[in-house]
Amino acid sequence: MDFVIKNCRLVNKFGEYHIKVENGKITKISKTPIKSDEIIDIEDNYIMPGFIDPHVHFRDPGLTQKEDFKTGSLSAANGGFATVIDMPNTLPKTNTYKTLKEKIEIAKKKSFVNFELQAGTNNLEEMEKMMELHPIAFKVFMDLQSDESLEKIFSDLSTLRTTTEYNGLVAVHCEKKDIVESKTTKLKEKSENKPIDYSYARPSESEDESVRQAIELARKNNLRLHVCHLSSVRSLEMVKNTGNMEISWEFTPHHLLLDNSSYNTYGTFIKTNPPLRPENESVRIKDLDENSIIGTDHAPHTLEDKTKGVWNSSPGIPNLETVVPLILTEVNKGNVNLNMLPHIFSSNIAKIFGLKNKGEIAIGKDADFTVINLKQEGQFNIDEFKTKAEYSPFDGWTYTGQPVMTIANGKVVMNKL
Repeated sequence: MDFVIKNCRLVNKFGEYHIKVENGKITKISKTPIKSDEIIDIEDNYIMPGFIDPHVHFRDPGLTQKEDFKTGSLSAANGGFATVIDMPNTLPKTNTYKTLKEKIEIAKKKSFVNFELQAGTNNLEEMEKMMELHPIAFKVFMDLQSDESLEKIFSDLSTLRTTTEYNGLVAVHCEKKDIVESKTTKLKEKSENKPIDYSYARPSESEDESVRQAIELARKNNLRLHVCHLSSVRSLEMVKNTGNMEISWEFTPHHLLLDNSSYNTYGTFIKTNPPLRPENESVRIKDLDENSIIGTDHAPHTLEDKTKGVWNSSPGIPNLETVVPLILTEVNKGNVNLNMLPHIFSSNIAKIFGLKNKGEIAIGKDADFTVINLKQEGQFNIDEFKTKAEYSPFDGWTYTGQPVMTIANGKVVMNKL
């Protein structure tokens, strides 16, 4: 429908604004009232360009007991996200033309928010076929590949950039396979393992070495590199010192707000890859700046999957419905500047992933909005979440500030006003 949003506060702007939406696009922004048959009053709350999550696992197809595109997208909308980018490690993997096309159809039928898909790598011929379906990037799980395989994958992606419209963006999960295998084998020799052992089985050095390798391979093959869920301070220093190389990275809320001492409280519920780091080795809230982006790595599992012991419990934390209030709480504490939020949750991601019509409140852009009540207080209750996951380390945490409305392509998909 066509409508006007009134009583809007814009970050870094003085006074109230009115925004006209027609056919899913922004057509007018004014400080004076705009006439319309349909009015949405957001009551002097902040309105921001629709938040984008560059890293979700909706488990659809093949693992829908954990999540599917309906519950995952409802979770995204509830958390303030108008767009999500889904990962390819489903069953079957999204690494063929056939499986990518099938996932697109699933998402079209089920998703309540905008979506994009990353594709898994395959042989060059298959990746050329997949490019006909316009995956937003290719994802490489470096922890699952040998050095020889990685050389071939990056070389093929370089060729793909010359033979198709592929933009050269490769997203990487950075952990070094041989380090993880060696450390894990050694730790399993202990008479008894505790959940915190998992963080030492996949140590910071594993991430650091893998990030170094990914930078070298991307530079050698003229590719754009995106480092997923960066957690190590040494890796952060590395990516910040790559000169004029096209490189980006994302932080998760759990790596920013927790450290590996949390295993003593939450056990295997906070098992994730890469794992939580010792405090002195981990990225922290202070590392956020205007060039940062947040990726939730929303990775839900069943309770049974999460309670199979140190080594057999599944890695992953659901974050879509907690991350925005958690960061807004840090804003209210004075640890994060409010002006950064449109960048770290929207515009930087839109730029990196080539979402040209998103990431900005401007005439002609998609009508994607996230409305924020900066002072709304509450307490997380997992029973009220839309995700299928029944656990969260943040369950019971109090917060100040939350998303109260999500609009995706001119449609209100969440409203708490």
